[in-house]
Amino acid sequence: MCRLFGLHAGPQDVTATFWLIDAPDSLAAQSHRNPDGAGVGTFAPGGQPEVSKQPIAAWEDAQFATAARDLRGTTFVAHVRYASTGGHTMANTHPFLLDGRLFAHNGVVAGLGELDQHLADLGAAGLVAGDTDSERVFALMTAETRRHGGDVAAGLTAAIGWISAHLPVYALNLVLITATDLWALRYPATHELYVLDRPAGGRSAGGGQALDVASPRIHAQSPHLAHQPSVIIASERMDADPGWRLLDPGELLHVSSALEISSSAPFPPEPAHLLRISDLGPEAAASQHPEAAPS
Repeated sequence: MCRLFGLHAGPQDVTATFWLIDAPDSLAAQSHRNPDGAGVGTFAPGGQPEVSKQPIAAWEDAQFATAARDLRGTTFVAHVRYASTGGHTMANTHPFLLDGRLFAHNGVVAGLGELDQHLADLGAAGLVAGDTDSERVFALMTAETRRHGGDVAAGLTAAIGWISAHLPVYALNLVLITATDLWALRYPATHELYVLDRPAGGRSAGGGQALDVASPRIHAQSPHLAHQPSVIIASERMDADPGWRLLDPGELLHVSSALEISSSAPFPPEPAHLLRISDLGPEAAASQHPEAAPS
Protein backbone atom coordinates (compact mmCIF):
# COMPACT_ATOMS: atom_id res chain seq x y z
CA MET A 1 0.00 0.00 0.00
CA CYS A 2 1.02 3.64 -0.26
CA ARG A 3 2.91 4.90 2.77
CA LEU A 4 1.66 8.00 4.55
CA PHE A 5 3.56 10.20 7.00
CA GLY A 6 2.56 13.46 8.66
CA LEU A 7 4.44 15.58 11.18
CA HIS A 8 3.34 18.64 13.15
CA ALA A 9 6.18 20.32 15.03
CA GLY A 10 4.13 23.06 16.68
CA PRO A 11 4.41 26.83 16.23
CA GLN A 12 8.20 26.91 15.83
CA ASP A 13 9.60 25.68 12.53
CA VAL A 14 12.13 22.87 12.60
CA THR A 15 14.60 21.28 10.21
CA ALA A 16 13.71 17.73 9.19
CA THR A 17 15.46 15.28 6.89
CA PHE A 18 13.51 12.68 4.93
CA TRP A 19 14.55 9.56 3.10
CA LEU A 20 11.53 8.41 1.11
CA ILE A 21 12.90 5.05 -0.01
CA ASP A 22 15.25 2.73 1.84
CA ALA A 23 17.73 1.67 -0.83
CA PRO A 24 18.72 -1.82 0.41
CA ASP A 25 15.09 -2.84 0.83
CA SER A 26 13.63 -1.25 -2.25
CA LEU A 27 16.31 -1.56 -4.89
CA ALA A 28 17.85 -4.92 -4.06
CA ALA A 29 15.03 -7.08 -2.71
CA GLN A 30 13.32 -8.41 -5.80
CA SER A 31 10.42 -9.80 -3.78
CA HIS A 32 9.17 -6.25 -3.13
CA ARG A 33 7.04 -4.41 -5.66
CA ASN A 34 8.73 -1.16 -6.68
CA PRO A 35 6.97 2.08 -5.71
CA ASP A 36 5.59 4.34 -8.44
CA GLY A 37 6.40 7.73 -6.95
CA ALA A 38 7.55 9.53 -3.84
CA GLY A 39 7.20 13.01 -2.44
CA VAL A 40 7.44 15.22 0.62
CA GLY A 41 6.05 18.67 1.29
CA THR A 42 6.09 21.35 3.97
CA PHE A 43 5.39 25.02 4.52
CA ALA A 44 8.63 26.98 4.68
CA PRO A 45 9.11 29.86 7.11
CA GLY A 46 6.71 32.52 5.90
CA GLY A 47 4.06 29.94 5.04
CA GLN A 48 5.04 29.18 1.45
CA PRO A 49 4.52 25.54 0.36
CA GLU A 50 7.61 23.60 -0.67
CA VAL A 51 7.25 20.24 -2.42
CA SER A 52 9.84 17.73 -3.60
CA LYS A 53 8.36 14.82 -5.55
CA GLN A 54 9.07 12.57 -8.49
CA PRO A 55 7.37 9.68 -10.31
CA ILE A 56 9.64 6.63 -10.16
CA ALA A 57 8.58 4.49 -13.11
CA ALA A 58 10.61 1.26 -13.12
CA TRP A 59 13.25 2.93 -10.93
CA GLU A 60 14.22 5.40 -13.63
CA ASP A 61 15.29 7.83 -10.91
CA ALA A 62 16.88 5.76 -8.16
CA GLN A 63 18.99 8.75 -7.09
CA PHE A 64 15.88 10.78 -6.30
CA ALA A 65 14.31 7.82 -4.56
CA THR A 66 17.17 7.31 -2.11
CA ALA A 67 18.56 10.85 -1.64
CA ALA A 68 18.01 12.76 1.60
CA ARG A 69 15.78 15.81 1.48
CA ASP A 70 16.32 18.58 4.04
CA LEU A 71 13.27 20.76 4.66
CA ARG A 72 12.36 23.40 7.20
CA GLY A 73 8.80 24.03 8.35
CA THR A 74 6.15 23.49 11.00
CA THR A 75 4.08 20.79 9.28
CA PHE A 76 5.21 18.04 6.89
CA VAL A 77 3.58 15.35 4.75
CA ALA A 78 5.40 12.52 2.97
CA HIS A 79 4.07 9.80 0.67
CA VAL A 80 5.36 6.77 -1.22
CA ARG A 81 2.99 5.79 -4.00
CA TYR A 82 1.85 2.45 -5.34
CA ALA A 83 -0.34 3.37 -8.30
CA SER A 84 -3.95 2.18 -8.38
CA THR A 85 -5.11 4.70 -11.00
CA GLY A 86 -3.10 7.00 -13.25
CA GLY A 87 0.31 6.71 -14.84
CA HIS A 88 3.80 7.54 -13.60
CA THR A 89 3.63 11.32 -14.03
CA MET A 90 4.40 14.34 -11.88
CA ALA A 91 0.71 15.31 -11.95
CA ASN A 92 -0.19 11.95 -10.39
CA THR A 93 2.49 12.02 -7.68
CA HIS A 94 1.68 12.97 -4.08
CA PRO A 95 1.56 15.30 -2.25
CA PHE A 96 -0.91 17.52 -4.10
CA LEU A 97 -1.21 21.28 -3.56
CA LEU A 98 -4.45 23.27 -3.75
CA ASP A 99 -5.50 26.53 -2.05
CA GLY A 100 -2.40 26.56 0.17
CA ARG A 101 -2.94 23.02 1.47
CA LEU A 102 -0.94 19.83 0.91
CA PHE A 103 -2.61 16.42 0.69
CA ALA A 104 -1.66 12.75 0.42
CA HIS A 105 -3.90 9.68 0.30
CA ASN A 106 -3.72 5.92 0.61
CA GLY A 107 -6.58 3.83 -0.71
CA VAL A 108 -8.90 3.26 -3.66
CA VAL A 109 -12.02 5.22 -4.56
CA ALA A 110 -13.96 3.98 -7.61
CA GLY A 111 -16.79 5.57 -9.59
CA LEU A 112 -14.54 8.33 -10.89
CA GLY A 113 -16.95 9.24 -13.69
CA GLU A 114 -19.62 10.09 -11.12
CA LEU A 115 -17.06 11.99 -9.05
CA ASP A 116 -15.97 13.97 -12.12
CA GLN A 117 -19.59 14.91 -12.80
CA HIS A 118 -20.04 16.01 -9.19
CA LEU A 119 -16.89 18.14 -9.41
CA ALA A 120 -18.20 19.70 -12.63
CA ASP A 121 -21.53 20.46 -10.95
CA LEU A 122 -19.60 22.27 -8.22
CA GLY A 123 -17.53 24.19 -10.77
CA ALA A 124 -14.39 22.40 -9.58
CA ALA A 125 -13.40 20.27 -12.58
CA GLY A 126 -10.49 22.60 -13.27
CA LEU A 127 -8.89 21.66 -9.95
CA VAL A 128 -7.86 18.25 -11.34
CA ALA A 129 -4.66 18.08 -13.39
CA GLY A 130 -3.94 14.33 -13.33
CA ASP A 131 -5.69 10.97 -13.49
CA THR A 132 -5.80 9.72 -9.90
CA ASP A 133 -8.66 9.09 -7.52
CA SER A 134 -6.54 10.80 -4.85
CA GLU A 135 -6.37 14.15 -6.62
CA ARG A 136 -10.12 14.04 -7.29
CA VAL A 137 -10.80 13.39 -3.60
CA PHE A 138 -8.63 16.41 -2.75
CA ALA A 139 -10.38 18.52 -5.39
CA LEU A 140 -13.75 17.71 -3.83
CA MET A 141 -12.42 18.55 -0.36
CA THR A 142 -11.13 21.85 -1.74
CA ALA A 143 -14.42 22.69 -3.44
CA GLU A 144 -16.39 21.90 -0.30
CA THR A 145 -13.99 23.93 1.84
CA ARG A 146 -14.60 26.89 -0.45
CA ARG A 147 -18.36 26.36 -0.15
CA HIS A 148 -18.00 26.31 3.65
CA GLY A 149 -16.19 29.64 3.78
CA GLY A 150 -12.70 28.19 4.20
CA ASP A 151 -13.59 25.85 7.07
CA VAL A 152 -11.30 22.90 6.32
CA ALA A 153 -12.90 20.50 8.78
CA ALA A 154 -16.37 21.22 7.39
CA GLY A 155 -15.16 20.90 3.81
CA LEU A 156 -13.35 17.64 4.51
CA THR A 157 -16.36 16.21 6.31
CA ALA A 158 -18.76 17.19 3.52
CA ALA A 159 -16.50 15.74 0.81
CA ILE A 160 -15.80 12.42 2.50
CA GLY A 161 -19.43 12.17 3.55
CA TRP A 162 -20.54 12.51 -0.09
CA ILE A 163 -17.96 9.96 -1.26
CA SER A 164 -18.98 7.55 1.50
CA ALA A 165 -22.64 7.77 0.47
CA HIS A 166 -22.23 7.69 -3.31
CA LEU A 167 -19.02 5.95 -4.45
CA PRO A 168 -17.46 2.51 -4.06
CA VAL A 169 -14.61 2.82 -1.54
CA TYR A 170 -11.89 0.33 -0.59
CA ALA A 171 -9.90 2.65 1.68
CA LEU A 172 -9.60 6.37 2.27
CA ASN A 173 -6.72 7.17 4.62
CA LEU A 174 -5.36 10.68 4.25
CA VAL A 175 -3.14 13.43 5.65
CA LEU A 176 -3.88 17.10 4.96
CA ILE A 177 -1.71 19.97 6.17
CA THR A 178 -1.60 23.74 6.18
CA ALA A 179 1.19 25.86 7.63
CA THR A 180 -0.55 25.72 11.02
CA ASP A 181 -2.77 22.61 11.16
CA LEU A 182 -2.85 18.92 10.33
CA TRP A 183 -5.79 16.60 9.67
CA ALA A 184 -5.65 12.81 9.37
CA LEU A 185 -8.38 10.31 8.58
CA ARG A 186 -8.52 6.53 8.78
CA TYR A 187 -11.54 5.26 6.85
CA PRO A 188 -12.80 2.58 7.16
CA ALA A 189 -10.86 -0.24 8.93
CA THR A 190 -9.15 -1.47 5.73
CA HIS A 191 -5.69 -0.01 6.39
CA GLU A 192 -4.03 1.06 9.60
CA LEU A 193 -3.08 4.63 10.47
CA TYR A 194 -1.30 5.58 13.69
CA VAL A 195 -0.74 8.76 15.72
CA LEU A 196 2.09 9.49 18.16
CA ASP A 197 1.81 12.44 20.57
CA ARG A 198 5.55 12.80 21.18
CA PRO A 199 6.94 14.92 24.03
CA ALA A 200 10.15 16.88 23.49
CA GLY A 201 12.99 14.38 23.34
CA GLY A 202 10.71 11.35 23.29
CA ARG A 203 9.81 9.00 26.13
CA SER A 204 13.15 7.20 26.54
CA ALA A 205 14.96 7.41 29.85
CA GLY A 206 16.23 10.93 30.29
CA GLY A 207 14.55 12.18 27.12
CA GLY A 208 16.59 14.59 25.04
CA GLN A 209 16.46 12.40 21.93
CA ALA A 210 16.21 13.87 18.45
CA LEU A 211 13.41 12.50 16.29
CA ASP A 212 14.58 9.46 14.33
CA VAL A 213 11.72 7.30 13.05
CA ALA A 214 11.59 4.85 10.15
CA SER A 215 9.10 2.59 8.41
CA PRO A 216 9.84 0.14 5.59
CA ARG A 217 9.72 3.10 3.20
CA ILE A 218 9.87 6.50 4.93
CA HIS A 219 12.63 7.61 7.32
CA ALA A 220 12.51 10.99 9.09
CA GLN A 221 14.92 12.78 11.43
CA SER A 222 14.78 16.14 13.21
CA PRO A 223 17.37 17.29 15.76
CA HIS A 224 15.11 20.14 16.89
CA LEU A 225 12.54 17.70 18.23
CA ALA A 226 14.92 16.79 21.02
CA HIS A 227 13.66 20.06 22.53
CA GLN A 228 10.16 20.49 21.05
CA PRO A 229 7.08 18.28 21.24
CA SER A 230 5.48 17.01 18.05
CA VAL A 231 2.66 14.88 16.68
CA ILE A 232 3.33 12.18 14.08
CA ILE A 233 0.94 10.34 11.76
CA ALA A 234 2.11 7.18 10.01
CA SER A 235 0.86 4.09 8.21
CA GLU A 236 2.67 1.94 10.76
CA ARG A 237 4.50 2.30 14.06
CA MET A 238 7.91 3.76 13.18
CA ASP A 239 9.83 3.14 16.41
CA ALA A 240 9.46 1.41 19.78
CA ASP A 241 7.74 4.35 21.50
CA PRO A 242 4.79 2.91 23.47
CA GLY A 243 2.74 6.03 22.75
CA TRP A 244 1.73 5.02 19.22
CA ARG A 245 -2.06 4.73 18.95
CA LEU A 246 -4.06 3.18 16.11
CA LEU A 247 -6.79 5.54 14.92
CA ASP A 248 -10.27 4.12 15.11
CA PRO A 249 -12.00 3.36 11.82
CA GLY A 250 -13.70 6.57 10.74
CA GLU A 251 -11.69 8.74 13.14
CA LEU A 252 -10.93 12.23 11.87
CA LEU A 253 -8.05 13.70 13.86
CA HIS A 254 -7.05 17.38 13.96
CA VAL A 255 -3.81 18.83 15.32
CA SER A 256 -3.82 22.58 15.94
CA SER A 257 -0.91 25.01 15.81
CA ALA A 258 -0.52 24.53 19.58
CA LEU A 259 -0.36 20.72 19.10
CA GLU A 260 -3.78 20.28 20.64
CA ILE A 261 -5.24 16.99 19.36
CA SER A 262 -8.97 16.52 18.85
CA SER A 263 -10.88 13.64 17.29
CA SER A 264 -14.33 13.19 15.82
CA ALA A 265 -16.25 10.39 14.12
CA PRO A 266 -18.40 12.17 11.51
CA PHE A 267 -18.86 9.21 9.13
CA PRO A 268 -20.73 5.90 9.26
CA PRO A 269 -18.58 2.90 10.27
CA GLU A 270 -18.34 1.81 6.64
CA PRO A 271 -19.02 3.47 3.28
CA ALA A 272 -22.35 2.59 1.70
CA HIS A 273 -20.54 0.74 -1.10
CA LEU A 274 -17.54 -0.87 0.60
CA LEU A 275 -15.20 -2.67 -1.79
CA ARG A 276 -13.43 -5.89 -0.88
CA ILE A 277 -10.02 -6.90 -2.20
CA SER A 278 -11.77 -9.34 -4.55
CA ASP A 279 -13.62 -6.40 -6.12
CA LEU A 280 -10.39 -4.69 -7.21
CA GLY A 281 -8.58 -5.21 -10.49
CA PRO A 282 -5.03 -6.64 -10.43
CA GLU A 283 -3.30 -3.22 -10.50
CA ALA A 284 -5.44 -1.70 -7.77
CA ALA A 285 -5.16 -4.83 -5.61
CA ALA A 286 -1.37 -4.81 -5.98
CA SER A 287 -1.25 -1.11 -5.07
CA GLN A 288 -3.01 -1.81 -1.77
CA HIS A 289 -1.10 -4.97 -0.90
CA PRO A 290 2.25 -4.77 -2.77
CA GLU A 291 3.82 -7.38 -0.53
CA ALA A 292 1.47 -9.93 -2.10
CA ALA A 293 2.07 -8.88 -5.70
CA PRO A 294 4.19 -11.11 -7.98
CA SER A 295 7.86 -10.10 -8.10
